[in-house]
Formats: sequence, C-alpha cells, structure tokens
Amino acid sequence: MSNERPTQPHASTSPKRTLAIRSVRQYVLDSVCLALAVVVSGVLRYEFDMTKLRWEAIGMMIACVVAVQLLVSLPLRLYRHRYFYGSFEEVTAVVVSVAANALINEVIVLALWYPNPWLRVPRSLMVIVFPISVVLMLGVRYVTRLVLEARARSKAESAPAIVYGAGYVGSEIVRQLTTDAKSPYHPVALLDDDPAKRRTRIRNVDVAGTFEDLAEVADKTRAEVLIVAIAAADSKLLRRVSDAARPLGLEVKVVPTIEKMLGGPARVAVNLRALSIDDLIGRQPVDTNLAEVGGYLTGKRVLITGAGGSIGVELCRQVHRFGPKELIMLDRDETGLQNAEVAVSGHGLLNDKEVVLADIRDAARLREIFVERAPEVVFHAAALKHLPMLQQYPTEGWKTNVIGSLNVLEAAAAAGVTTFVNISTDKAADPTSVLGYSKLMAEKLTAFMARKTGAHYISVRFGNVLGSRGSMLPLFVGQIEKGGPVTVTHPEVTRYFMTIPEACQLVLQAGAIGQPGEALILDMGEPVSILEIAKRMIDMSGKAIDIEFVGLRPGEKLHEALVSHTEEAQPTEHKKISRAPVEVFDPADLDMEAWLATLSTGE
Repeated sequence: MSNERPTQPHASTSPKRTLAIRSVRQYVLDSVCLALAVVVSGVLRYEFDMTKLRWEAIGMMIACVVAVQLLVSLPLRLYRHRYFYGSFEEVTAVVVSVAANALINEVIVLALWYPNPWLRVPRSLMVIVFPISVVLMLGVRYVTRLVLEARARSKAESAPAIVYGAGYVGSEIVRQLTTDAKSPYHPVALLDDDPAKRRTRIRNVDVAGTFEDLAEVADKTRAEVLIVAIAAADSKLLRRVSDAARPLGLEVKVVPTIEKMLGGPARVAVNLRALSIDDLIGRQPVDTNLAEVGGYLTGKRVLITGAGGSIGVELCRQVHRFGPKELIMLDRDETGLQNAEVAVSGHGLLNDKEVVLADIRDAARLREIFVERAPEVVFHAAALKHLPMLQQYPTEGWKTNVIGSLNVLEAAAAAGVTTFVNISTDKAADPTSVLGYSKLMAEKLTAFMARKTGAHYISVRFGNVLGSRGSMLPLFVGQIEKGGPVTVTHPEVTRYFMTIPEACQLVLQAGAIGQPGEALILDMGEPVSILEIAKRMIDMSGKAIDIEFVGLRPGEKLHEALVSHTEEAQPTEHKKISRAPVEVFDPADLDMEAWLATLSTGE
C-alpha cells in the first residue's frame, strides 16, 4: 500500500487564509518602513551624529508608531485589500494613514514623552518621519506591483493585442491584461481618435496613433487581436472596425455592453468576446432614465401579454428588475411561458400565479383575468407577426392582431389599467401587408381607448429585432450550416434592426414619456442592407456559400419606414424616441369584410 496520505483541503489554501496572510505581510512591510523612517529621521535630525541618539527612546518611538499605524488603518481598511496596488485610492489611503499616525505621535511626544529626559526625542522627529515613511511605503507597493505584473506577463501564453480606445474602459482593459496571469492577450499598443491622447502612456503601453494608423501599428507590433474598448460603440463603428481588421488578419474582440458591465469594471477584460453579426447591425447604445421607468413600474402590478415570445420574455426580464409588486405573464404558448418564468424566477415549474395560460382571442377569459388580478400597467406584446403567413391567412391576423388587441384593451379599461403600452411595428407606417394593416388598426384602437378612458394608453413602433424566433438571422444561420444557398428577397432590400434588449429598454422608457393616444417611434439607426448582412455572415462562417435572390413576397416592401407619409414625427425628451399622433378608430365600426376589402384596395 502506498504511504502517501490522501490530499485534504487545508485552511492555508483557502481564499480567506490567503488574504489574511497577504494582509499581515503588508502590515509587517509597512511596519519595517515606519521603523526605518524613525531611525533615518533621528540620524538626519542629529546630522549623522550617532552619539546623540537615545536608542531606548527611538525603540519606544518605533513601537508606538507601529501600533498607531494599525489603529489608524482600520477605518481606511488599508490592510483589507480594498485597493489595487499603486492605485490613486491606495496612495491617498497611505498618505492619510501616515499623516494621522505622525500627528498622533507628535502629540504623544509633546504631552507625555518630552518631560521624561530618558525618553526624550526631537520634537521635529515626526515631521521628518512623515515624508520618509510615505516614500518607503509607496515604494514597497510600487515594487510589488511591478513584480506581480512581470510575473503575470511571464506566465501568460498570450496573443499580442491592440486596444482601440484609451479612455476609462481602455485603461481598465490594459490594466487587467497586464496583471492577469491567465489573460489570453497582452496589450502591445493603444489607438485613440482623440489627438490629445497621442503619445499618452498607460501602464507602459503607448497610444501609437489613431484608428487610421491601424495597419502600420499592426505591422510594427505583429498584433493578432484588435480589442474595441469603447463601451458605447454602435454598429456603424463596429462595421468600420471589422472591415479594417479583416484584411490585416486581426481577430476583433469587443467589450460587453454597459448593462453587462454593471457587475464592476473588474469583469470587463474577462468578458471580452468575439465580434458577432448582432454587433455589426444592431448594437444601439441606449440611455434609460431609471427614475422615470421605475416611477411607473416599481411596486405596481404589471401584466405582459405575449410573455412567451422573444420580446415578451425580455420585457418580463427587464420589468422584473424594477421590482413590480406583481408580474403577471400571459400567453397561450406553454413552452413560451416556461421560458419567461425561467428568465424571471430561474425555474420553469409553471405552478405559480405569475404565469397565466390564456388566449387574447377569448374576450370573456381576458376580462375575468384582468378583473381578478387588477393589473395597473399592461404591455401588450401578443401578436401574429410573420408577414407572408398572414398574407395567406388574413382572417387570422384580424382575429389576433385586431380583435385580440381590442379584447386586451377593453379588459384593461374594465380593470382600471392606468398605463397601457401596445407593441407595434414599422410595418404599420404606410402599410402594404396584412401584418401592417392589422397592427395599424391596433394602434388606432389603442388611441380610441386612450380618448375614452383618459388613461395613459400608447403604442410603441419599431422595426426588426435580432434573434427573435423565426427572424432572418436564425434563418441565415440554418442555411449556412446546411451549406446554402442563403436566400435574399432582393439585392437592394433594406431593413431596420435593433437587439431585443435594446428595443425593450426603449419600450420601457417610451411608456414613461408617452402621451395618451400617440405612437412612440424608436430610433433604429440607419437601415441595413440584407444582402450585406448575408455576405458578412457567410464571410464570418469561413464557408463558400452562394446567395440566391428569390424576389419580394406579396405585401413586402423594398424599404421600410418608421413614419408614414401622412405623419409628422416630433422629438421627445429622449433622443432615441420620437412621437406621432394616431388616428382614432371606434371599435363599433369594426367590420372584417370591409377591412379585408381595404387590404385589396390599399385604401
């Protein structure tokens, strides 16, 4: 039998024990610095005449300084690893602690020690001790930091990287890449378009130029990776970066969005990820007024129809963050409801009151639910949305998008809902399809109910969202995986795009600033060429795949618009949201046959 004892977890390997050892070690080093500062100060005070030094007094002074240093450091948490080595915050803490130490000991010298000849030390001793001890303590930290960074660089088998952006995020990226022994990249140069930052140096990494100098810097440094350290980078900028990096053989990495960095800047470098097609066509920085949004969601009963859809699930997730009194998720799709529950609660047991299985076509059931649960805020996201399918079956669009929306509106009015947000689409502007006409009618019915109730009933209109079920991107991915061809309707067709989280953020903001009866229109950025998306996705796949043009389908536009030719959009207090009045339609005048006739005439 082997004489080796089984390996057991030991306290010395625990993180807490490691931190405790580091804390004690740092305090011991600081104590040595203080002791040395006291001795050097005494020698300097007596102009190197060692015979004048009272060593018993110097010893007592050292003991007192070391003890006081521990006391004054407690409120500053100097030895609790609150600060990064060599950071401005740590420098401040060290200076404050030593200044307090010197002041306290100067009082002790004057009040207690000076009357005793055998303990007498120069009254100016602590004045000299202060700068010397600060220099020594900061010097130890600086050397420690250099050793840690050198050790990290020596351990890492990392790829050379250029960091684009020398602001706060860029400096954080450089700091982490140079101090993390497990980092897959090490920075070799910085780029920034601000001329004032030219020749700036961050942690021994130079700002070598602007983005226009990328090719030259990449050749000089032999970089393999380009990190975009701009948290607010939009799709236009990222397309420019991608186009410039590809011929240079640079792999592009991007930082997370602001929302994903809320856990702290220490996570930024860890979460670097490859550039995706979502970044290239849909990344829109969003400013959300949290106070405004929280004002109408926090502590309220919120109901979301279509909660199991792509938009619905994300709305549930984001509304939940604002702490509603109750979140009611309604859908006719069991699997969709389970996805929504997982997103909000972390489980999909489907046995809580927060999930409600119901169809918006069932007016009686809806009214029963609304009266029983008494929601105060409603987001109406339930709809049929596939344009070609509704072109084949227009009556289904009528039943769900028109009558279903009316059912929700009437149930909301009966229950006294104060805020109602109808999720619409850009296809409602100058409609040419069943989808567009049905969603426009839903907008008009919402405007009618706003006038009837006087409550905050609005519509929010936006274009395509990336990654939704049955949308273009998943279709392209599937076609590429099968070897093609990738089908595009027309070489000149364009569409507006936004990611689902960004669209939902703006929907919540629109709900806070919209006026009753109007349509809030989200700024989707510039329309994007579908052919260009197909080419980029094929290029990113590394496969040789053909593109096939299949022609526009019935009711489909070459270019979408967010505002119709009869509307005049006005700005709001949010730069990404505009508003337009909506014509009121009385539900008493609803007639399916007349509506179907409208579809054929386009009037």
